[in-house]
Amino acid sequence: MRHNKNFNHLGRQAGHRKAMLSNMAVSLILHKRIQTTVAKAKAVQKFIEPLVTKSKEDTTHQRRIVFSYLKQKEAVTELFRTIAPLIKERPGGYTRILKTGFRLGDGADMCIIEFVDFNATYTEGAQAPVVAAEAKPKTRRSRKKATDSAEDATVVAEKKAPKSTAKTKTSAPKVAKKTNVGKKM
Repeated sequence: MRHNKNFNHLGRQAGHRKAMLSNMAVSLILHKRIQTTVAKAKAVQKFIEPLVTKSKEDTTHQRRIVFSYLKQKEAVTELFRTIAPLIKERPGGYTRILKTGFRLGDGADMCIIEFVDFNATYTEGAQAPVVAAEAKPKTRRSRKKATDSAEDATVVAEKKAPKSTAKTKTSAPKVAKKTNVGKKM
């Protein structure tokens, strides 16, 4: 009797399954997103989320534990150097699965699994205020002085701009518009 032994074996024996999950996790770490079937993506998600949680604490012990699962030094360094700092405050849910449809050959349900913080389309709105906050100068000067000098600079630029455009208008000869008549498309 099985009695709540619910684990997807993915049609493979234990050694093959562990190697496949390790290779898929390495590919996900190095490329930040991979395309696979939904069943494999769910298995990889269960496999990689604890490893990402371990990478939040950068110690030799944690690196060795993660290396015992991944078996690739480049992936371990990528995980600890680039991924861990971005997910430091995130309490979990480091990956997302986006379903893409069905595979043509066998009709398998396909998806993309990716790291949440590495997709530019979803994180553009969240990252823009953070970058703007870092770009502000941290000084004790009053804000009024900074805006006054910026206004003076724009006024000076506007005064110079009309004089230079007047010269270009008089010196530039008129040119006929180019058309696409007679050209092969």
